[in-house]
Formats: sequence, structure tokens, C-alpha cells
Amino acid sequence: MNSEEFRIKGKELIDYIADYLENIRDRRVFPDKKPGFIRGSIPDAAPIKGESWETIFRDVEKVIMPGVTHWQSPHMHAYFPALNSYPSMLGEMLSNAINCLGFTWASSPVCTELEMVVMNWLGKMVGLPEEFLHRKGGDGGGVIQTTASECTLISLLAGRFIAIKMFESLYPDASKHEINGKLVAYCSDQAHSSVEKAALIGLVTLRYIECDEDFSMRGDKLLKAVKQDRDQGLIPFWVCATLGTTGSCAFDKLAEISEVCYNELLWCHVDAAYAGSAFICPEYRVWLKGVEKANSIAFNPSKWLMVHFDCTAMWVKNSSALHGAFNVNPLYLTHEYSGLAIDYMHWQIPLSKRFRSLKLWFVIRNYGITGLQEHIRKGVFLAEKFESFVRNDPRFEIPAKRYLGLVVFRLVGDNFITETLCKRLNSRGNIHCVPANLKGKYVIRFTVTSPRTTLEDIVVDWKEIVTVANEILQEREKYLTRAKVPLGETRDRNENFGSSLLLSNVPMSPKIVNASFAAIYDQSDVLEQFTKTIKLRKDAQDSPAMRRRIKGILMSGKQFSLDSRLDLFHGIDISPTQKAENCSLPVVEDSLEPEEKSSSISDNDVTSGSQSSLKDNLDVPPVRHHRSKSVDHQTNLTIDDLAVRKEICNRCGHKVGKAICFGASKSN
Repeated sequence: MNSEEFRIKGKELIDYIADYLENIRDRRVFPDKKPGFIRGSIPDAAPIKGESWETIFRDVEKVIMPGVTHWQSPHMHAYFPALNSYPSMLGEMLSNAINCLGFTWASSPVCTELEMVVMNWLGKMVGLPEEFLHRKGGDGGGVIQTTASECTLISLLAGRFIAIKMFESLYPDASKHEINGKLVAYCSDQAHSSVEKAALIGLVTLRYIECDEDFSMRGDKLLKAVKQDRDQGLIPFWVCATLGTTGSCAFDKLAEISEVCYNELLWCHVDAAYAGSAFICPEYRVWLKGVEKANSIAFNPSKWLMVHFDCTAMWVKNSSALHGAFNVNPLYLTHEYSGLAIDYMHWQIPLSKRFRSLKLWFVIRNYGITGLQEHIRKGVFLAEKFESFVRNDPRFEIPAKRYLGLVVFRLVGDNFITETLCKRLNSRGNIHCVPANLKGKYVIRFTVTSPRTTLEDIVVDWKEIVTVANEILQEREKYLTRAKVPLGETRDRNENFGSSLLLSNVPMSPKIVNASFAAIYDQSDVLEQFTKTIKLRKDAQDSPAMRRRIKGILMSGKQFSLDSRLDLFHGIDISPTQKAENCSLPVVEDSLEPEEKSSSISDNDVTSGSQSSLKDNLDVPPVRHHRSKSVDHQTNLTIDDLAVRKEICNRCGHKVGKAICFGASKSN
């Protein structure tokens, strides 16, 4: 592509981007795709010869857009905002064209100089004390990092450097390894998982402080934990205070926490990833009280200030701690102003840095402080409206106070009902939300994200939630009568899965890990959901691995993971040439036990409507199955055996309903 073609195609691409964003409301917000969907859409290998731009660009709508979660959609309410804007994109275009690597002042002076100025602008906009700003004779200042997670790690490593240096001076005979092994960091039990990751990388112990009834970490509990650890010979050194937790946007009591840190000589880092943008509005700075005694603070303009990812603002009071933790200075990176000008390579983990300040500069100048404040306040207003809709419906509850643009809500009753609501909303694709766990309660997070969101959009989203909730509550009887298996008994009831029975990161649902995470379903639920949503493969392959897998599935007892259930049906699918009466596929390997007789499926054997549709659509032959010595209730497994039948097993006397026993054939 030459410059002339770039001019033409670049303008066409800008038109496409503008049309995409202006019409994004018409797109399904959450894609209806499964892992691996893209493999069949593009070749397995790169092209030998270059392709035309027209050919490449056609694949944007064909290959890319069907798998996009549209974060800029007004119906995107998951996670926290990840916004963009036209001035931000223009700044990124110019930054890409310049493509400087700003590791030192000399590598591109304006990259460093503009970042210092813009970070001072932003620090003043949110009301930070002067100690955090770049100023003559000061040791503080701001830097743009990639993510808030990286800022957490950087502050922890800086705090670790200070702690080790201090204890080496107090105990000269102690080695760095001995000191590091006793270091303890602290955060709320509502803090982001990146805090745990930072502690893992820093090789320090992390202690979680239990939050109060408002999901906030308090100073008294922190102080108690610090003293207990000191009494045990440990070395407390670092605390992360969260302003706007991920689960409920709760605020730790920063004034109390920073006071404890100041008195106990602990590094206090403030993680305000989402909420920090709101501090440009004076009415929200009440949560910043106590920041004057903190050591570092970070938030993401890429979340709520319409500067697209990546752009995370971080300020420190003591940049010398960063230099101590990250300073390496080979000859090829020195220059004539080394020591006089800031070299940002000493303020971060990577060596190089992108010219991120350009897009932040464009956005602040184009919108102005008042324009950005208006944007923040609009998001909060819409969240208040959504909260009022939820409160006016007695079937819902709001288990945590709303802060800023995040509302958490749930259906009154068992966690399973709200979990079903969340999953079904996302599967429909009209809106997108994610769950959280608040003291054992499964809640749905609803965040106002897009600057294009209107009150009409919020009304439409609430109607979607109510529609799905109505469906679920009509099925409530089914959920109330289903057998519940305590987590402690799950492994015992699925002994054939062995160590593959695990828990996912969603605390409410036990999972079976069997090639992928899939929720455990009761036998009847599997068939019901299967007939609704699954399209059977017609190219099932016979292989020893598949036969062994299916044999394990058939021997696994009452409950099946959904992906395993798919493999079972894939294994019994047959090609048209194999379709013959009483024909069976060798879906299991030979066993030492004598083969038991299979019976074919007839219309009389099928007792439920879903089973009838299954048989009619599949023309499925009987499955030859060998009974496992460890499972008494499995013989002659056929499709009719999976139906819910009220019979008695002659072998054990158990009822054959609801998958309690599905091993007996009708001849028994």
C-alpha cells in the first residue's frame, strides 16, 4: 500500500468507523459464538502472496464483527466502561504515525515532556495534593501506565524496595531473602484480583481484611491485623485501599486506612481504577479524603474519560522508590541530560513506552473539564434511573448501596434463580451483564458505560430484564423442586470423574472440568436444554480417543457436564450409509464383562415430547454399553432410558425417575 492508496482507504476506514459507532445500537451486543468459531472462517496458514485491501477489508464484517462484544454499545453493562471518542482515536492515529519509543527523555523529548504536563493537568482536575505533581524540587509526579493492575504491581514492588532497605539498615545481618520472606501486604476481601497477582509476582504474603456491612475496609481491622503479624515476627509493608470495588463499587475508608499506614510506616496505594474519573466532579471528592497520607494512586481515564485503552494514570509521592526498584542504566541508554530530565523507563516495568499522552491531551482539550464533568454526571443520572426501576419491582432487591454508575441487583430468593437470569440475559444477546458475589449473594452488575446510552436505552434494557425474569419466575416451581446437591457431596456423587471435578471462579455453581468448564446439570435438564439449543454434528468421527471418552461419560453416574453430553451424542451420530435397522456404532471399547443385549428404539419406547423430537430428528440406533463394575445402575443405556420414567429397578429397588437410576431396561 502506497501513500496514495493509504489516503483513499484511510478515509474509507474512518467512514466505516464512524458508521459503526453511530449505528452500534443496531448490533447484537454479545456474540452468539462458541470457542474456536473463527478457525473455519480463515485459512490455516498465511497467504504466500499479498492480498488486496478490498479482499482484506471484506473480512471485517464477515470474520471479525460476528465475534465482537460491542463495548461501545449503549446496551453494554458488563464490567466497567472501556470508552473511546473521536479526539482520542485521532490522537492514537498521530501517535501511531510518530511511533516513538519514549524510554528516555532523549529518545523522544516531547513524549516525556507532554506526559509530565498532562499528568499535572489531570492530577489537578481530580484534586490531588501538590506532592503528587511534577514540580521543581519535588520528588513526586505522574506517569501513564498500561493498566491499573500494572500500577498495583509497581507500587507493591516500590514499597517492597523501601521495606527491604529499611530493615537492612536495622538488621545488617539479615539478607534480602530473609526479609522478603516475612513481608506482608494487605487489602480488602473486595479488592480486585490484580492485588493477589501482584503479591504472587512480588513473592510476598497477602492478607485479606474482612469488609464491613457496606463492603468497605476499615482502619481498625487493618491495624489489628498489622499488630498480629508484627507479634508473629512478620513485616507488614504495603496496603491497597480500593475506591470503587469491582463487585459493588464500594469505597474503603481511605482516611482511616492512610492514617494507619502513615503511623505504621506502610506504603499506601490507592486503586481507584473506575471511580477515579468521577473525582473531576467536586461532589465526589469526599471519597478522596485521606489521600494526602497515601503514597501512590492510580485510575483509568480509559474507563470513563473517553480515552481509549490503554491509558492508566498513576501518581507517586516518592519517585525515588520507583528508581530504586526499577533502575538499570546501561551505557547505550544514557544521554547528556541523564539525571536532569525524567527518564520514564525508571518509573515502569517495561523499558519502552508509547506516546499515550497525545490522546489524553486531545480529549481534555476537546471536551474541556466541564464537558467531561457533564459526561460523568449523565452516567450517574442514568444509573439512578435504573436503580429506581429495580426498587419499584418487589421481585427484585438491591443488596448493596449504589455508587456512581454501578447498580447491583438480584431476584429475591435462591442464588440459582438470579444466576439463571444472568445467563439467560447474556445468551439472548440484547444486553450484556456480568455477576459478582457479595457475601454469598449472587448479584448482577449493571454499569452504565457508553456515552451513547440514553434514558430510552435504559428503559429498553429494563424491559428486557423484566421479560426474562417473568419467564424464569414462571418456571420457579421447577427450580424449587429440583434436587440440590451440597458442594461437599458433589465429588462423592461423581467419583468416576476423579480429580477432574473442580470449582470454577464463579462461587455459586459447581463445575466439572472435562476439556472445558461446563455447569453440572441434572439428567432431565440436560435433555431439555439439549433439544432446545444443540445442533447435532453429522460428521462424527470414530476414534479410540472418542470411544474412551464416551465410555467414561456413560460410566459417570447421575450428573453430566454439558460438553460431555455433546460428546455422547456426537459419538452415536452416524452417517447416512450407516443408517440401518438395529445398527450400532462401536462407541465404547470392549470390556472384560460380557456384552449385554441392546434393544432398539421404537415409538412406543419414547415417553416425552422432547424424546420424540430427538428420535424423529436423529433416527438414533441403540447404544451398545458395557456396565462398569463401579456403577451398579448402568446397563443398556438407550435414549428411552434417559426419559423420566416412574419404574422400579429390579436390580436395586430404586426408582428410575429423575436420573436416580437409569440402568434398567423395560424388560427388567
